[in-house]
Amino acid sequence: MPEKDCNTIKGTVSTVIYENQENGYTVLRLDTGSEGLATVVGCLPCATPGEEMELEGSWASHPAHGRQFKAERAVRRLPETVTAIYEYLAFGGVKGIGPVTARLIVESFGVKALDVIEEEPERLTEVRGITAKKAQEIGRSFRRRAGLRRLMEFLVGEGLKAQLAMRLYRVYGDDALAAVKDNPYIMVNEYIGADFYDADTLAINLGFGADSVERLQAAALFELSHNLNNGHIFIPRDKLCEATAKLIDVDCGIVSEAVDELAEQGDIVQEDIAGKTAIYLSSIYSAETEVAERILYMAGTGPTIPSGLAGLIEKAQSDLGVALSDGQRRAVETAAKNQVAVLTGGPGTGKTTTVKAILKLFNYMGLKTMLTAPTGRAAKRMGELCSEDAQTVHRLLGAAFNDELGIPVFQKCAEDPLDADAVILDEASMVDIVLMQALLNAMKPECRLVLVGDADQLPSVGPGNVFSDIIRSGAVQTICLTEIFRQAAESRIVRNAHRINGGEIPDLQNGGDFFFLQRNTPEKTVETIIELCRERLPRNMGIDSSLIQVLSPTRLYETGTANLNRLLQAALNPPGEKKNEKRFGDFLFREGDKVMQIRNNYDIMWKKGEVSGAGIFNGDVGRILAIDNQEQTVTVDFEDRVAIYSFDMLTELEPAYAVTVHKAQGSEYKAVIFSAFKGSPGLLSRPLLYTAVTRARDLLIIVGDKEVIRQMTENNRRQRRYSGLKIRLESGRRD
Repeated sequence: MPEKDCNTIKGTVSTVIYENQENGYTVLRLDTGSEGLATVVGCLPCATPGEEMELEGSWASHPAHGRQFKAERAVRRLPETVTAIYEYLAFGGVKGIGPVTARLIVESFGVKALDVIEEEPERLTEVRGITAKKAQEIGRSFRRRAGLRRLMEFLVGEGLKAQLAMRLYRVYGDDALAAVKDNPYIMVNEYIGADFYDADTLAINLGFGADSVERLQAAALFELSHNLNNGHIFIPRDKLCEATAKLIDVDCGIVSEAVDELAEQGDIVQEDIAGKTAIYLSSIYSAETEVAERILYMAGTGPTIPSGLAGLIEKAQSDLGVALSDGQRRAVETAAKNQVAVLTGGPGTGKTTTVKAILKLFNYMGLKTMLTAPTGRAAKRMGELCSEDAQTVHRLLGAAFNDELGIPVFQKCAEDPLDADAVILDEASMVDIVLMQALLNAMKPECRLVLVGDADQLPSVGPGNVFSDIIRSGAVQTICLTEIFRQAAESRIVRNAHRINGGEIPDLQNGGDFFFLQRNTPEKTVETIIELCRERLPRNMGIDSSLIQVLSPTRLYETGTANLNRLLQAALNPPGEKKNEKRFGDFLFREGDKVMQIRNNYDIMWKKGEVSGAGIFNGDVGRILAIDNQEQTVTVDFEDRVAIYSFDMLTELEPAYAVTVHKAQGSEYKAVIFSAFKGSPGLLSRPLLYTAVTRARDLLIIVGDKEVIRQMTENNRRQRRYSGLKIRLESGRRD
């Protein structure tokens, strides 16, 4: 039974047994001197051997681990003795210092070693093997760790997650603690990701009133920002006021006043859209109006049509060795005669061949054409099929993060436009309003744009329904390919994709490139998926497990990606003596793991041979090459672009043996296994099933319950998104 009395113990950290860097929970051994070693548990982020602690808490008896001290409060001091300083430096106290270097530093500076590192890092060059550059890096690392720890302790003391400190520090640096005390609501920023309720609780604890203007405005802005993630470009005023009032439990009237103040300050914009008072974040309003204006300008601008167009198209066919269908030919002509054009169609309808013909024609016309797509995989596939270089939109635009503004910026813009006469954008349905604004802004006034995609797939993860809105507005010349070519028609993947899109239950007979395996329980579904990846496909069909992508509608439940990733990691990349590991939050990362970047990071440096660059983006998939526990880094290969993550950046990576269908948008895989068993009704939809099926190139296996397939096929409800783009384009189009 736990002992009820409160106690105080103090000593020096001897060993850190476990640390959860997501919430700061730590298990360590504390050398208390005459009382010997004590096991301590509690929220003690960044604990390091050699550090001195004075702890308040209580003793308890754990049934498996024996007597433990549960720390509730801590006073922590840097080590002061030579021995303790050595232990602190040698065992992870400062990034870049190992046991050998730690001993040399302590021998050189004794008890002043930490003072030198913090205040005079240039003196470290007196130590053998430490260069001036390395000395400055060590100094920065020490100061960063100290500042990060103080920030963590403050947040954890207020009941918040320690991982927020890492993101705050990355944006605000040494000013992070002051910034969050001045305005806790900055933590709700998308790049930091705190829950609004956590920031709100902290604000009230710090003295912000329940009806303070800061709180009311922050809540309204949060609702607008949060709903961007649900695809909404604006929110009707009445709905915004109601949702905000409910969020913070105040009267709707004072929220309405706060909304008016935000409008006066220029933080939001109000405008009537289809009889509703639409409320936009100012930046999103600018994005929507600028996209509409530029698209309308392009649609109304007649470019120079090359003489002998028919002959040039014949030449393109000849060079490609194809015979274009009537629809494909119309699409090529449309691209030649218009500054902006749309090409859409389902799988097997010849979009790729048409794009290749358009590219050939543009080359004959002397146009410098750039190929781009929203994701790395889509860009790579586009480049391979067209035998030309293709880049992601982010890399094409030179995406970077502006530390002063705390927002992403694009180097390519109206002042420094792309050196292109034409841009062909594939997988355009994935592009949200903000990215479309950036692309259009970076194009010269006379630059052509061809938008290519499948309007029946899931819409963009970000705000808006840009591709669909442009098509439905009728403002842009659009060619929809419908004829399925004979070779594609032989694919059961293609045939079933079109059946699903037409509202018909797919043909679940096994054969060719499409298989369905009925499983009646989640346990059997998961067991079959593991068996397929580990044994059956590699052994029977010669498909390496690295070429298989497991998809699920959801992260949750037994058949969701969270559980599947844990089990697939154990099956496909089990632990080994030579495999380093790092536990971070809910995940155990291991050398050899398949991982995915889950948010845009414009600052991560990468190298590809002799070429270097910056930026790893949401949805990029790679494999862990190395985990260095001394340097506290993880090296990831994103298809030949090698990037190095510090441990505190691991919040940006997740295992990717299994991913949600939303995360797989824009990607194509040799083999797809789709887990069709359970999910929320909103996810079990026809667009999601259609998108999942069309991710497979050579082989698709659906594992699960045919009743779920039926539900998904019949559920064609599409999430309504508040957007004014279609209306703006309709009102300005020239018929």
